[in-house]
Amino acid sequence: MKQSNSLSSKSYLWLGIFFGVLVWSGIEPKDRLTWVLEAGPAIVGLLVMAKTRISFPLTPLLYFWILLHCIVLMVGAKYTYAEVPLFDSIREIFGWERNNYDKVGHFMQGFVPALLAREILIRKKVVNFAGWRNFIIVSICLAFSAFYELIEWWAALLIGEDADAFLGTQGYVWDTQSDMAWALLGALVCLIILKKTHDLQIKPLL
Repeated sequence: MKQSNSLSSKSYLWLGIFFGVLVWSGIEPKDRLTWVLEAGPAIVGLLVMAKTRISFPLTPLLYFWILLHCIVLMVGAKYTYAEVPLFDSIREIFGWERNNYDKVGHFMQGFVPALLAREILIRKKVVNFAGWRNFIIVSICLAFSAFYELIEWWAALLIGEDADAFLGTQGYVWDTQSDMAWALLGALVCLIILKKTHDLQIKPLL
């Protein structure tokens, strides 16, 4: 299918939302280093999508969820994951001991990569059997989650005490394990609830 080099109105809307939230998050963030570390992946993702927009355009469904994931990252970048105001309020309502916004981030860390991996594997015809494909997708998401935990560890070693805002553990001893569990849940939920819609959007691109 031949792709147009021009941007559609939906693309401009996507970019408008992305840059609007990015600029907002960058205005007086709670911790500038945390902002760079958390917002950085969203910016890198945008550059990769811009580079591959013509050669490998994604489905509208995937673009939507990538944008939502970027917003989650940028909100966390502005306030730090341990101090997002909305989740402070939710914590008080439910009597939680910690701000759980970071679990939203790790859920998305499994959900969105699962959708991306699924699209690449199907369109590139890497694995045709759905069962093996789902197993590989979940394995990719778990590997990505584990690697992110290693990045957090390296950041803590390099930065020292200033990395606390980036880590967001809030004294929870099982934070690393629960982060990976939420990523696993996100990947499984994605594969279960988005399969039919995703297949319909992938079909014209095959």
